[in-house]
Amino acid sequence: MPETISTATGEVQAPERVLVVVAHPDDVDFGTAGTMAALVNAGSHVSYCLVTSGEAGEDDMTRSAEALTALRQGEQHAAAAAVGVEEVHWLGHSDGRVINDLNLRRDISRVIRTVRPDVVVTQPTAPNWDRIYGSHPDHLATAWATMAAVYPDSRNPRAHPELLREGYAPHSVSQVWMMWMAAPEGTMMHVDITDTFEQKVKALRCHSSQTDRIEELEDLLREWASGVASTANMTKGRLAEGFRVIATD
Repeated sequence: MPETISTATGEVQAPERVLVVVAHPDDVDFGTAGTMAALVNAGSHVSYCLVTSGEAGEDDMTRSAEALTALRQGEQHAAAAAVGVEEVHWLGHSDGRVINDLNLRRDISRVIRTVRPDVVVTQPTAPNWDRIYGSHPDHLATAWATMAAVYPDSRNPRAHPELLREGYAPHSVSQVWMMWMAAPEGTMMHVDITDTFEQKVKALRCHSSQTDRIEELEDLLREWASGVASTANMTKGRLAEGFRVIATD
């Protein structure tokens, strides 16, 4: 049985199994690497699911899409290892062209039925136009498809009948933790990542194709995490990542 993690309102039991579903390599690390490190340290089994391989995430046209795919997948595996995550699933949808359709819902449902998580973590379904990078259309499509995969697809034996034929039994996810990008909404949880912040920084530095261009990366991440902690009225100096907790039982 996993131990607890620290939040703004006290200790919370860590779930046994967690699946993070995001659009691109580095999305999970910007949004939630500190929390994933805390969960792994508490004994949770954490898996990642990447909808794309990030092959459109570079302006340099001298590198092929295939080379960029290999590079960014390697960066994500290194970043996952930095927080103790060993299991990464790649769906292979086209970067920059993610569509919230039945194919994506089926593919995410397959991973959910494989991993059988208690909690699914994903990106927000609503844009925040004050932080446009977080409101990438791939993020929004992934978030909506993930919510549909959680409910009703993964638990419904009649949804995507090919999954049953392939041997993937239905599975019900208990909660979704939706990454915090806008004003607090619904039931919020703020995870204290002060002790795992350095792991978050290490994970993001693994994405050198994306983060080498960001000046003073650590200071920027600290500013963001400090702001989240302040929103939750945590003690000055603490750092946090926030989530909207959605019950799906």
